[in-house]
Amino acid sequence: MKKKGIKYLILLVLGTSLPFTSCKKESSGATGWNYNDPKNGGFQKIPYLEQETGPGLVLIEGGRFTMGRVEQEVHYDWNNIPRTVTVSSFYIDETEVTNFMYLEYLYWLDRVYSADYPEVYKKALPDTLVWRSKLAFNEPYVDFYLRHPAYRDYPVVGVNWLQANDYCAWRTDRVNEIILIREGLFEHYPNQINEDNFNTEAYILGQYESGKRVDGIPDLNPNKEYRNVTIEDGILLPKYRLPTEAEWEFAAYGLIGNTVAELTPDRKLYPWNGHAIRNSNEKYIGQILANFKRGRGDNMGVAGALNDNADVTAPVYAYWPNDYGLYNMAGNVSEWVMDVYRPLSGEDNDDFRPFRGNVYKTKELDEEGLAVEKDSLGHIIYRDVDPKLDNLQARRNYKQADNINYLDGHWESNKDFMELKDDPNNKEGRKQMYEFAQSTLINDKAMVYKGASWKDRAYWAVPGTRRHLSDDQSTSFIGFRCAMTRVGSPIGLGF
Repeated sequence: MKKKGIKYLILLVLGTSLPFTSCKKESSGATGWNYNDPKNGGFQKIPYLEQETGPGLVLIEGGRFTMGRVEQEVHYDWNNIPRTVTVSSFYIDETEVTNFMYLEYLYWLDRVYSADYPEVYKKALPDTLVWRSKLAFNEPYVDFYLRHPAYRDYPVVGVNWLQANDYCAWRTDRVNEIILIREGLFEHYPNQINEDNFNTEAYILGQYESGKRVDGIPDLNPNKEYRNVTIEDGILLPKYRLPTEAEWEFAAYGLIGNTVAELTPDRKLYPWNGHAIRNSNEKYIGQILANFKRGRGDNMGVAGALNDNADVTAPVYAYWPNDYGLYNMAGNVSEWVMDVYRPLSGEDNDDFRPFRGNVYKTKELDEEGLAVEKDSLGHIIYRDVDPKLDNLQARRNYKQADNINYLDGHWESNKDFMELKDDPNNKEGRKQMYEFAQSTLINDKAMVYKGASWKDRAYWAVPGTRRHLSDDQSTSFIGFRCAMTRVGSPIGLGF
């Protein structure tokens, strides 16, 4: 490995060389021992300002809002009871993920895996046949929508919830890889293949070495010379992921533009102010504010005066952004979120960072209980936490890995629990709360999607509305955008 440029690396990667060159070192307020001093063992305090904003993301300053129904319950599902909740600050994509962004993903998978694992590429392919309808001529979209350059800036569709999560994981690794290249730690390494590809978790755990430009960051531990970047350095970004339902709804409203001091006097029905679906600005007066279906048989208006200028989807930067600067939060395509669907989530979920869908996992260790295992694709292997192996009996906050059904779906939440708990004939039915495909379409694979699409009426453009679909199903009107956790200060710059 090259040893040149180490001082440059200290400056670039750690932000400043002051702790290493100054005569007076900063000391611990707890013990009085100096930080960043090899004589004291080399415990490091890294200069840090705040989290870097990842490509494509916008910072959403969090806060409280009333989540749930603000419009008449036209379907009478009563699955959206209004409730005040708090959402932490987070990041979310400015636009929906486009066809071209997804094609970049497919190209990478094909280049890295297709020689030995062609099923990886095939698994990620969007279902272009979702455009077909028995009584409509939609074959041109089947053939052209995903790959033709005319549609490259349009939102990708035909992607199910599982595929959307895989894309988020891939994007995390590619962004962190380019950060390490930018910081001078890695070379451009385009010949990655099979398990020999950059994976953020594998790198942090010392399971990936290919493509390194230097041995690593100088380690002040007197017993070591170099080390990999760690979480403590604050250089690598958290995971890209789908937003939670609460995060998506909060971001869609953009209530930051309606806040006066600590009050939000004007609650929104849509991501824009007012109850109309047309622009009231004198410059754009009368123009439709989002891409949805205005009425029966009216997807785009009349020739010469198209109301939304889109028969199906539209480019992701079409129309006006909301007060957070996010585009198409009320039309174009509906969007996957992270939550498992339950009708009463609004009542059951916590009022701080509400979410249903937690399945707790831990890293798989080898037979000696030491090294972390990787799969054939280069990913760290996880397993569900085990009540016995992981001593969950001693925990107070959770007792099992899968908490999807907690308070809605587990046996104790059955309304007939008291009558049936001692029934010897009911042993097999205790876990069967939702009779999928018999009396309901709800199970643990039913995932929430939010917002209106090009096929929907304006009712669904209200961010509080919610629908669900199985995680392995896709449509011509559901897309997605990625989110990322914000660490540290909710407003940035250490305040």
